[in-house]
Amino acid sequence: MTDPDVRASIMRGTYEALCEHGYTELTAQDIADRTDKSKSLLFYHYDSKEDLLADFLEFLFERFDERVAETRDLPPVERLAVFVDWFLYGPGENDRQSFHVAMLELRTQAPYNEEFREKLRKSDDQLREVLEEILRDGLEAGEFREHDPEETAALLIAAFDGARIRQLTIGRDEYLEQVRTATATWVFDDLLAEGASFPADRDPSTLPEADQQHRLAADLRAENGTVDRDDDTNGTDVDDSGAARDEPVERDRE
Repeated sequence: MTDPDVRASIMRGTYEALCEHGYTELTAQDIADRTDKSKSLLFYHYDSKEDLLADFLEFLFERFDERVAETRDLPPVERLAVFVDWFLYGPGENDRQSFHVAMLELRTQAPYNEEFREKLRKSDDQLREVLEEILRDGLEAGEFREHDPEETAALLIAAFDGARIRQLTIGRDEYLEQVRTATATWVFDDLLAEGASFPADRDPSTLPEADQQHRLAADLRAENGTVDRDDDTNGTDVDDSGAARDEPVERDRE
């Protein structure tokens, strides 16, 4: 597809339709109805629904890369907090949740679709590389104690992803807060160097106005706002942006 505006319109329509209908019930007409494009135009650019959704995954990865780049000037501890917020958003955060719902819908198809599986492997590599980079930068800056960034990144992503999936699939909102609290208490307490602080009291459910530009939702949401699903997993998209911050909690090591 050569026209980025056409692609962006189709991607927004795909996002909204996927969040509303789920993968199984999703049709090309559902997507077309959320754009100013016709169903025939979709199939001019894509061979099938699966081909379109594979490009949708690629579109998400591109936007995630852009958002990561926008945070690289932040201190490593702040970047780590942003990464945590991307997974462990607050209760009722529909804007973040529907993105994860959409991704979960596609992940369930990966065992049967090699192209989806390859795209999701790329996503997993992308996430780990971002977190490993943050951890290495923190070591170099003296904000983190000596540790293995690869092992730490693998542990954190597994914990965050598991909490999120449980929250989405069985409605256990408390998993997100419990994992956030345990991570700050048991993992970051040992990870942070003396004098470094992690904003443990930051509220991931609220984004200041200045941070709106960092939200993946801004790329995916149409002008008329968000789309809610008709079940308990209604929501919006997830971002890798910062949330409102309370005063950071200083470590007090002897």
